[in-house]
Amino acid sequence: MIKLESNLKIFFIKLVAITFAIIVIINVFYNVFLADKLEILNKLSALDNNTADMVKDKIRSEIKSGLEKDRILSNEDAILIKKFIKKITSELK
Repeated sequence: MIKLESNLKIFFIKLVAITFAIIVIINVFYNVFLADKLEILNKLSALDNNTADMVKDKIRSEIKSGLEKDRILSNEDAILIKKFIKKITSELK
């Protein structure tokens, strides 16, 4: 009878220790890997209509100011984009 009680006591101690370890591991995993990504998703989903309109207006004004310039891209950027488009078209054939 004493051996059975001792075995049960050891079993419950191990059970509590393993449960605690699993909780700690899940908590660390969440805080290290998932919290930042979930925060970004929450910010994106929380955009209301006013904020979306402000972003649209900002993009439109940047496009208009870019069109007023003599050159939109630098020579280096233009070469990179041209090479990129060539590569994509060759892969799509």
